[in-house]
Amino acid sequence: MGAELKDYFLRQVVPNLREKHGFTNIHQVPHVMKIVVNTCIGSSQDGKQALEDAKSELGSITGQRPAETKSKKSIANFKLRQDQAIGAKVTLRGLKMYEFLQRLIQTALPRIRDFRGVSTRAFDGNGNYTLGVPDQSIFPEVELDKIKRNVGFDVTIVTSARNDADAKSLLMELGMPFSDKAKRSTPAA
Repeated sequence: MGAELKDYFLRQVVPNLREKHGFTNIHQVPHVMKIVVNTCIGSSQDGKQALEDAKSELGSITGQRPAETKSKKSIANFKLRQDQAIGAKVTLRGLKMYEFLQRLIQTALPRIRDFRGVSTRAFDGNGNYTLGVPDQSIFPEVELDKIKRNVGFDVTIVTSARNDADAKSLLMELGMPFSDKAKRSTPAA
C-alpha cells in the first residue's frame, strides 16, 4: 500500500513540482523525510495502564513498536516527577512512512465528523507540518469495542522543503485535504 504513494510521488508529484516551481535538479524537489507520531498521557491516575493502552494503540496504528517518552523535569503542580514515563512516540521512514501517510490522507481524515479539511496554519516556518488527531477511533486498525480511553496524537510530517510554501505544494500534490477558508462564505452577524 505504501509503495503506491511512493510510485505516485516519483511519477506524478516530482514532475509537477519541477514544472510548478522551476526546479532544475531533481534533488531540489521537496520530499517527505519522516513522520513522527507522538502521544502523551501526562500524569493520569492509572498512569501505567494508560501508557500501555496508548502504546498498544500507537503500535497498531503505525505498525511499529513505539518508544516511551519521559518527563525532563519535575513539576509539583502536575504531580510529575523527573524521568517519569508520560508518553510514546514512533518515527516512520521509508515504505512504512508512505503507507501511514496514505492511510491518514485517504482513510482516517475523512472519517472525522464534520471534516472540512486540515488547517493551513500548522506549518512551523521550516517546511514541517504538524497535525493534531483528537482520538484514535478514526483509524480503521483500531477496534472500537476495545477502546478504554480516548488517546490523541500529534502527527508531524518532516519535509526537505526550505519554506512553508514548498511544503504546502508537496502535501497538496500528495493529496492532503487542506481547508480553504477563503472560498467558504461566512454568515453575516
